[in-house]
Amino acid sequence: MSVLYIVVPLALLIAAGAVWAFIWATRTGQFDDLSTPGVRVLFDDEPAGTPKTDPKDAENATRP
Repeated sequence: MSVLYIVVPLALLIAAGAVWAFIWATRTGQFDDLSTPGVRVLFDDEPAGTPKTDPKDAENATRP
């Protein structure tokens, strides 16, 4: 019976920590986009050897 004096407050602290973590994650936008990470695997990636071009560099290359 005396173990309940330790287990119940410990369980309440863990539950309060979980509620705090959920509220923090919600406020910081962790749950804003739930669908994109699931389909990100299906997107095509650029091959590893191709350099990424900057749009500003492309504009400067076409001007005389």
